[in-house]
Amino acid sequence: MNVYLDNAASTPVDPRVLEAIQPYYHETFANASSLHSPGRKAREAIESARAKIASLIGARRPEEVIFTSGGTESNNLALKGVAFANRRQGRHIITTRIEHDCILNSAAWLEGQGFSVTYLNVDSEGLVRPADLAAALRDDTILVSVMHANHEIGTVEPVRELARICAERNVPFHTDACQTFGKLPIDVQKDGFGLVTLNSHKIYGPKGVGALYVRSSVRIDPWQHGGGHEFGLRSSTENVPGIVGFAEAAELCEAERSREIPRLTRLRDRILDTVLSSSWGAYLNGHRRQRLPTNANVGFFGLEGEAITLLLRLDERGIAVATGSACSSHQGDQPSHVLLAIGRDPVQARGALRVTLGRFNTEAEIDYFLEELRSAVGSLRSISSVKLEPMAAGGA
Repeated sequence: MNVYLDNAASTPVDPRVLEAIQPYYHETFANASSLHSPGRKAREAIESARAKIASLIGARRPEEVIFTSGGTESNNLALKGVAFANRRQGRHIITTRIEHDCILNSAAWLEGQGFSVTYLNVDSEGLVRPADLAAALRDDTILVSVMHANHEIGTVEPVRELARICAERNVPFHTDACQTFGKLPIDVQKDGFGLVTLNSHKIYGPKGVGALYVRSSVRIDPWQHGGGHEFGLRSSTENVPGIVGFAEAAELCEAERSREIPRLTRLRDRILDTVLSSSWGAYLNGHRRQRLPTNANVGFFGLEGEAITLLLRLDERGIAVATGSACSSHQGDQPSHVLLAIGRDPVQARGALRVTLGRFNTEAEIDYFLEELRSAVGSLRSISSVKLEPMAAGGA
């Protein structure tokens, strides 16, 4: 049996999405900036997709949705675009220590350009404290960026409260919603978001396409220059099939969310309840309740150094899981900055097992995964010299 449990890294394209985008490869394939009728048809497809996504997130105007190549580009545009557009007003930015690498690396780059960045700490479950944000705001703060939910440990942040604090100081609030779009409700008006990063390949759409919502009142400069596409904010020939597929995938997620999310939550809780109540020495990373319905992130006391071995043993049995963020896999045997931020030691921060569920996972697959995990952990325990000690389910 082949079981894919790395949906936080990427999801398969839903067959219904694939069917929807096929005509845009061989029928409506023209450049959407062309003035002839084939070009106008391509433009109509883009604007229809833009209106759909804007409606799904509660944007007041479709043109507040800017299509990009994905989450990384959207996050770069949000931080750098707002920073340079507002640098005469101030040069202070606030983010957190558990953001995705594209946020942290963009922030570090901006520091090299003369901006000041405050990195908020999180508690042992990965939550940002609203009081910490309030205390960090300054008169020269021009942007706050806090992810909606963490890509590694699954903790969902109190973003609405954080956005409210920012609104009281007239500071734009940006959230990276790549892990939550399609899973949790997003309403940019009610939530008070000034900018929101979205992408397609986490919601059963094609890779290479995403979006950045930019509230019309937020000042932002383009980071990519060219022919003035996307209202002058993101120049490049539009990826029409990708954009159409992105909108189709988003609509399917919204239509099926009330049924799909409770099912995935039950599967997640079954994994966590089984693993944490076992005698395997497991502990949870992240918040037990305030977490993504698709994320189970655990460590095994004394086996943290065997995380890759555990992953490979599961892989031999046809089970795909992760030890952390896929984007961080290029960094070698470095500890997870997210796990370090929640207080794990360097050994534990290398030893998490991240299991992320998706639309096509079944009960039978979870049965198989849990049995093979039990076998793999038991096998490693039998050769481990570390004595197993009792642990609380919530942490080390």
